[in-house]
Amino acid sequence: MRHHGSPGGRGVRRPLLRAALGLLAPAVLALPFAAAWQYDALQRSVADQAAPPAAAGAAGADAKAAPARNAPVVLAYHDIGPDSRSRYTVSAEDFDAQLRALREAGYRALSTREFTDFLRTGRTPAPRTVYLTFDDGAHGLWVHADPILARHGMKGAAYLITGQVGTHRPYYLSWAEVDRMADSGRWDFQAHTHLGHDRAPVDAAGRERSAFTNRLWRPADGRVETQDEYRRRIAADLDRSVRDLTEHGLPRPELFAYPFSERLDRSNLGPRGAEVLRSLLRERFTATLTNSTFRPLPPGRRAAAAGQVQRLEVTRGTTPADLLRDLARWAPVAPSDAERPLSHPEHWRVTGGTKSQRAGLGTLTGADRPPHGTDFVSAAYRPLATADWTTYRLRATVGGLRSTTNSAGITVRSDSEHPVALSVGRNTATLASRGPRGADARSSCRLDPAARHEADVSVTPERVRVSVDGRPCATVRAGGRRTAEGAGGFALSVRVGGPDTPWPRFTSLRVE
Repeated sequence: MRHHGSPGGRGVRRPLLRAALGLLAPAVLALPFAAAWQYDALQRSVADQAAPPAAAGAAGADAKAAPARNAPVVLAYHDIGPDSRSRYTVSAEDFDAQLRALREAGYRALSTREFTDFLRTGRTPAPRTVYLTFDDGAHGLWVHADPILARHGMKGAAYLITGQVGTHRPYYLSWAEVDRMADSGRWDFQAHTHLGHDRAPVDAAGRERSAFTNRLWRPADGRVETQDEYRRRIAADLDRSVRDLTEHGLPRPELFAYPFSERLDRSNLGPRGAEVLRSLLRERFTATLTNSTFRPLPPGRRAAAAGQVQRLEVTRGTTPADLLRDLARWAPVAPSDAERPLSHPEHWRVTGGTKSQRAGLGTLTGADRPPHGTDFVSAAYRPLATADWTTYRLRATVGGLRSTTNSAGITVRSDSEHPVALSVGRNTATLASRGPRGADARSSCRLDPAARHEADVSVTPERVRVSVDGRPCATVRAGGRRTAEGAGGFALSVRVGGPDTPWPRFTSLRVE
């Protein structure tokens, strides 16, 4: 028996070792080629599509359809499929029922080109329309959503994270599946970053936020990115995203969807950095889409002027009736549809005030006692449906002005770039407005002291004119801004100066 250290043992092992290395070397050399082949196969793979759910009876949509107005609502989906763990995955059965409800209510789904045409012209090819968007480019769009779109004769727009296409299979689409979807004529493809849809540290503590809407922490330098470093990183990502789509033979994207729908006012960019990002997006796209905005931006003139459109998010558990009710809430209304707004508390949304979650329209009309500790409450009338109002007239009667420290307010052009706020007190009316360059202007007029006053507010694109008790009070002129920048409906508010101060109230309100 030979010892392992003997010359004879080494002589036997050397031929074996050489033989093993001879077999191993080709395998090692083949590894990169095998990996590349596997990656290419994933890019080219096309999964079998699932059959659409069995046709059911009525969609179960017991809500009324929205009024027939020429303004679409943008619906935001993510994935379609059987995953019940994520609220962002809508089942095939629910998606089928939602599209059936839309079709039965007379809705048509727009392509991206038709939607951007609407942003430019204000016209759509049908009185009731939706624009179906799907973020991220999940695999379920090909497997489950496409056959259901085909069943209902509808179109969709997939917003791709282009750097993820063909990766993490089967979660993301492959480029071959994207090609099949494009060839169907049911889909077009828009931008959702290259690899910017991620969260990353934004400070030394490691707090993570959206990498797209925040300057990132640079640990090697012990600081966050400079504005210029941020601009270069985002510009490179956007350009790569566009290039990925066009190099695969797809049309250049017209729209961009924000990752995570995070708002810029909640990022670390600051006003300057936010404008840098908006400028980069304006240079490349017609408009951007997001589910979260600091003011209502439904599709229309105001949204087109802002270059940003708000979407209605659809998640697991959204029923067809829920969807139609939401569409009715978003659908634009004319001033003639709001003849007696105080008679419809369901149309008001509380927008401000201490403990305002427990307040409501009754606080403004005197029907309800204000929550203890409240000194201010405001509510907006149908803020989504009135976002594009430019010409209307309000006639309001305010009572309960028994103190010089309480007042009632009417804001017109609400949530626009140039709101105008009227405050009516016992013996004074004050009008405050935001000018075209952001400067605030204020004027006031004396009133005959009284606990009750009648306010008349007339709004046109050129001016806002206010009269109180039949006498002219103040006028605010447009000052050369675009009409859409001043579009908006109205809100009411009431304020008291202390716990013992009586609450004012609106006793009547008419819209003309």
